[in-house]
Amino acid sequence: MEFFRIKRDIPFMRHALAFNVVSLVTFLAAVFFLFSRGLHLSVEFTGGTLLEVTYSQPADLTVVRETVAKLGFEDVQVQNFGTSRDVLIRLPVRKGVSSAQQSNQVMAALKAVDAGATMRRAEFVGPQVGDELAADGLKALAFVVIGIMIYLAVRFEWKFAVAAIIANLHDVIIIMGFFAFFQWEFSLPVLAAVLAVLGYSVNESVVIFDRIRENFRRYRKMNTVEIINNAITSTISRTIITHGSTQMMVLSMLLFGGATLHYFALALTIGILFGIYSSVFVAASVAMWLGIHREDLVKGSAAKKDLDPNDPNAGATV
Repeated sequence: MEFFRIKRDIPFMRHALAFNVVSLVTFLAAVFFLFSRGLHLSVEFTGGTLLEVTYSQPADLTVVRETVAKLGFEDVQVQNFGTSRDVLIRLPVRKGVSSAQQSNQVMAALKAVDAGATMRRAEFVGPQVGDELAADGLKALAFVVIGIMIYLAVRFEWKFAVAAIIANLHDVIIIMGFFAFFQWEFSLPVLAAVLAVLGYSVNESVVIFDRIRENFRRYRKMNTVEIINNAITSTISRTIITHGSTQMMVLSMLLFGGATLHYFALALTIGILFGIYSSVFVAASVAMWLGIHREDLVKGSAAKKDLDPNDPNAGATV
């Protein structure tokens, strides 16, 4: 399905160098903020107190957050747990205050607002568990990157694998750079969003790479730059439909999903926007700088003969 079709190829690669410079500057800025400010890690990574509170009627999470915030706790996570009457509260570590004291202080404040509040359990998450979660998250990120590289190297060619990974890491580092600069809370849902962006971004790159390979088989008289421009232009309608519908869904979570989904949706919003950009101006241009050729993708007799662009089987796999 296409909303429109552009008959003339847009010269994207004419400005590839300028956009790559912008990408490099943005990437280096993100790295700088990651090292200078660091990520504002949530309770899952730093340790803290977990409270499970149940109410006699559906709980108002906004009132619970405001009540806990008045006690001086920052970056408290409040969300439903199981049913609308069960609430899970994550409290960060506070120096000089034990986990039991934190639990008693919070429950006293909650009972003052609603006498039906009852604490079902209270647990302390130590920093050792947080370190383990951070290590597992980094391992998951590494495995995703390695898997993507192997997949692209097998399906296309190693130059495309390198280009896609550079583009994907570009997206991931920039997302984390935003969280470091604004000191937004980096939690497990945000980590899940980062991993989702990796898969989402590589999907767009694969679509463009697949069209590049098809164009190399179809158009013998086009050079590499023209092939890439044609591939990007011919997939624009699909890009707008796919990313537009996805972005609307993510924005609805960002605007109406409440505090629990806020940073998760924010990470996805940033990742989708930069994923579109990186697939065109990072992945495709890096593949061009690495020197992709027709011979890298077209084997056998298909590389030796001209294919009629009007032939419906011109882009078929050989």
